[in-house]
Amino acid sequence: MRVRHSLPRLGRSWRPSCGLIAVPLAIIVAITVIDINTPTTIHLGPFLVAAPAITASFAGAGVTGAIGALAVAAQVVIGHLHGGLMTANHLAQIAALLLISVLVTIFRYARDRHERQLDQVRSVASAAQQVLVRPLPDRIGNLRIASVYIAAEAEAQIGGDLYAAVPAPGASRLVIGDVRGRGLNAIGEAAVLLGAFQGSAYRNLVLPAIVAHLGNAAYWNKMHLAADDNPEAEESFVTALVLDIHDDGPFIDMVNCGHPPPLLLRDDTVRPVEAGEPALPLGLTTPSERDYKVETFAFEPGDLLLLYTDGVIEARGRDGTFYPLADRVTACDTSDPQSLVQRLHDDLLRHAGGNLGDDAAMIAIAKPS
Repeated sequence: MRVRHSLPRLGRSWRPSCGLIAVPLAIIVAITVIDINTPTTIHLGPFLVAAPAITASFAGAGVTGAIGALAVAAQVVIGHLHGGLMTANHLAQIAALLLISVLVTIFRYARDRHERQLDQVRSVASAAQQVLVRPLPDRIGNLRIASVYIAAEAEAQIGGDLYAAVPAPGASRLVIGDVRGRGLNAIGEAAVLLGAFQGSAYRNLVLPAIVAHLGNAAYWNKMHLAADDNPEAEESFVTALVLDIHDDGPFIDMVNCGHPPPLLLRDDTVRPVEAGEPALPLGLTTPSERDYKVETFAFEPGDLLLLYTDGVIEARGRDGTFYPLADRVTACDTSDPQSLVQRLHDDLLRHAGGNLGDDAAMIAIAKPS
């Protein structure tokens, strides 16, 4: 497995550097020729160290070591033609060049090894994301769907945001949520919620019942973590939206558990779909069906619904301003879900300077005319 991943990598790194390899070779030849044709009192050999140093910036450890060996050989030639190899000055120059070339090669090898390990970590994270937050299908029934996930943790691809879709009686059921906090605890909480949501699909529960099921799963996980003396367990909770998009009618049922309201794009206008009485976030109590009120709103052909987590609207620009999501949705001027989330993804990263303070997820759902 390791060989299969490393060979393509070496090929990709070698091809663009084939032309660059001429630079250190030219340095070695130029310094050698000039030094040989100058008086013996002038020593240009020490400048040969530039060859392996430059090579290490674009080539691997093997090429860097080879260029270092050529530089040492050139220094030996210069010493032989300028007073002999056994002079103290030439021996010192050869030894210093050899030592620096070895060190540069070692550092380059360590860097290559670190990059290979980082590639493996990225590969594992990508696989974990595919299992934990499964990609949503492009279509569910007559709905077109697109989603995007941006993890805030450096070099990570997963975090505490979650989304999923399952079939429900006469509808498509979706959930989007945001676990308080970041890191492994948030990922674990997201895994519990997604497992409870996806595992309940066969039970054909009504919307309040599935939300109560998720709330109890989150609370059970919280108590389990507290029993293990996890200091963050007591403050853990999840904001979530659970929706049923009906197949036989132009409307959506929704339960909002403290989550930012979705945005509805209709006739070139954008408005939030506010819940009359948002419920408590999941994980704070052991709820029942009676704790959740279903809100119903129209979702007609030609409409587009955008679900998102608070990592989107709380992303700050360099001037400290929050990301104006509703304005940017309006400016995108598109009813295509994939185009919308891609534009918002790129625009959000530009606004935040490439670094988000929290995980961010978006789902765009369109009902074709």
